[in-house]
Formats: sequence, structure tokens, C-alpha cells
Amino acid sequence: MNWNIFTSIFQDLISEYVLRATWGDIAGYAGDLLIVISFFKTTMIPLRALGAMSNLCLVGYGYLDALYPTMVLNAVLFPLNLLRLHQMIKLVRRVRTAAEGNQTMDWLRPYMVRRASRAGEILFCKGDVADCVFYIASGRYRLKEIGIELPPRAFVGELGLLSPDGKRTQTLECIEAGELLVTTYDQVKMLYFQNPDFGFYFMQLATSRLFHNLEMAEQRLAELRSTVAKVETSAAKT
Repeated sequence: MNWNIFTSIFQDLISEYVLRATWGDIAGYAGDLLIVISFFKTTMIPLRALGAMSNLCLVGYGYLDALYPTMVLNAVLFPLNLLRLHQMIKLVRRVRTAAEGNQTMDWLRPYMVRRASRAGEILFCKGDVADCVFYIASGRYRLKEIGIELPPRAFVGELGLLSPDGKRTQTLECIEAGELLVTTYDQVKMLYFQNPDFGFYFMQLATSRLFHNLEMAEQRLAELRSTVAKVETSAAKT
């Protein structure tokens, strides 16, 4: 094989397309390269960023080489990509804020009403039809079936919204007089669909409660097994 032929062809290509390339050609090749790189991205933010940069390069290419349809097309796509990029970055920041849960009461306060509770009062029982969520402003409350005491600034009653039969999964008892803020499930559903921040926070709240309940069930099962093992050991000795 005569490598001199390939070397000659390669040198001709370099002299024809590289050494004689105009600024418009360089901008066009850069835009094409950015488009190719964008196809390897799997997330939206870098994809939009690369799209905007390629649009900018191709606008320069179209202007310098008098390819005005290409210039107009990318001039229109450039601000659209920037807008979508800004929206995605803003959404990521909002989700991070929602994950912290700092603004939840600001979202819910206009939809909540105050309700006083007295010691010994049962707010709802296991199996009741669930129709509202409670936020503990003051006082002490306990979920009777699992024996968990809820502190102030905690939500309770949200799992009924996700329950297949729409019923309460626990009994809530007031053990020290206090005040609750109450909102209906209809208001929660409306806010869930209108405010993505609240929707993310509500999902996080519900899943954390489910995982906590699962952890409590596992602890009780472990205690029961330990008790059974001790009884069996005592019975074997006697």
C-alpha cells in the first residue's frame, strides 16, 4: 500500500479546508461540533446550554457567509434555548428549596383554618373517612396505634389522601391542649397541581412518613421475635 497517496490527499484536504477556512467556516464547524456533542448529553440543562452555544455559532456562520436562512433560524432558536435553560435552572433551585420544606406554611397558610383542641380529644380514628390535613401549631398529640408523639410544626393526616380506600390509617389523640391548622384535601389537591414546589414537598412528606412507619413496624417485629425467643428459652429450661 502506497502511504504517500494518502499523505498527499490528507495534505490537500488540510490546505483546501483548514488553511483556507474563513471565520464563517470556523463558526459553522464549531456550531456543528456543539450539536454533535449535545446528542451525547442525557440531561436537559447541558443539552440546552450546548444548543444555545451552537445557535450562536451558526448565527455567525450564516452572517459571515451570507447564508441568511440559517442565520434567521438560529437567531430565533437562540433565545428559545436560553429561555428553556433559565426555566430548567430555576426549576432545579425551586425543587431544592421545596426539599428543605422552608416555605410550606407560606403556601398553605391562606388555605388553612385554626382549630383548638383539648386534652383527651380524639381528632380522628383509624378507619374514619379522611378529608383534611392537620398542622400542629401548639400542644401535644399522639398516634395511638404506634405510640408516636408528634411535635409542634409537624403535619399529620396526609396519608389518608394516598390511602386506596380514602380512610385514616391511625388514630390521633390530643394529650395536651393546643391549636391546629386544618386544610381540606381538595385544597391540598389544588395546590399540588398548581405549585410544583408543594407537590414535591408533599411527595417527600408522605414517603418519609411511610418509611418511618415501616421502620417502626420492623422494630416492633424485632422486639416481638426477641420476646418469643426468651419465652421459648425459658420454657426449654423448665
